[in-house]
Amino acid sequence: MRILPFEPRHADAWRDLNTAWISKHFTLEAKDREALNDPVGKILDRGGHILMAEAEDGQAIGCVGLLALADGGFEVAKMTVSEAARGTGLGRLLMQACIDKAAALGAPRLYLETNSSLAPALGLYRAMGFVDLPKRETPYARADVFMERLI
Repeated sequence: MRILPFEPRHADAWRDLNTAWISKHFTLEAKDREALNDPVGKILDRGGHILMAEAEDGQAIGCVGLLALADGGFEVAKMTVSEAARGTGLGRLLMQACIDKAAALGAPRLYLETNSSLAPALGLYRAMGFVDLPKRETPYARADVFMERLI
C-alpha cells in the first residue's frame, strides 16, 4: 500500500469509495455530494488536501480529505477504506498521514465530525490522540460526535 496526494485520475475512486461507505451506514447528504463531485473546487482549491491510498496494483483502496479551517487547522473529512482493505491497518496509516501533513504545514490542530455508531472509527481517533468536544452546529444530520487533536 502507498499513500499519495490526490491526482485527477483519482476523482472517480474518491467519489465511489465515499459513496459506498456513507450509503451503507447513512443517507448521502447534499454537503457530501458537493465534496464528492467536485473535490478540486470544494477541497483542493480552498487550501485543503486529499490523500489517496493505493494497493500495489494501483487500485484506490482508501482516501481522506483535509479541509482548510480559518485558524490554519484542518478538518479530517471523508476518510474511508474499501471493504476489501478493512482490518489491514490502512485507516491508521491514513490518519497518521493526516497528522504528518498537518504538522508539516504548521497546522495547530485537526478537527473531525463523526457519528457515535461508528465504534471502530471512534476507537481509532481516540487512539491517535483525538479528544471529544462539545456538540456544535454542523451541516451533517449524521454528525453527533465532534473531536480534535492538537498538533
